[in-house]
Amino acid sequence: MSEVQETIAPASLFEQLGGAAAVDAAVDIFYRKVLSDYRINRFFDNSDMEKQTAKQKAFLTMAFGGPNNYTGTDMRTAHAKFVKMGLNDSHFNAVMEHLTATLVELSVPPALIAQVAAIAESTRADILGK
Repeated sequence: MSEVQETIAPASLFEQLGGAAAVDAAVDIFYRKVLSDYRINRFFDNSDMEKQTAKQKAFLTMAFGGPNNYTGTDMRTAHAKFVKMGLNDSHFNAVMEHLTATLVELSVPPALIAQVAAIAESTRADILGK
């Protein structure tokens, strides 16, 4: 008799992080940090933060393997106006600092923080128009 092994798909990063509630909490904390940072907050001066927050939640949910409800423009197009305002690697690094600090604050395990950081880092060239 042979045993039938059932394979269970590993949980997505979205699920490992805690799903929609965790992404929502992280984005809210993240933007509090970003908006209080003089190095980068000027890029949000004319932003509707309610819409921005909703877009970010949808984007991260999709990027982390959750439901794809993201309807925003691509990263390069969405950030082109900021590149014209001087958006550069130092600004991207500041955003990464806040993302990491947010996840640490939420007690996300280091291995998951590393996965989130790798996904965020993969957007650098498009965001900076390189």
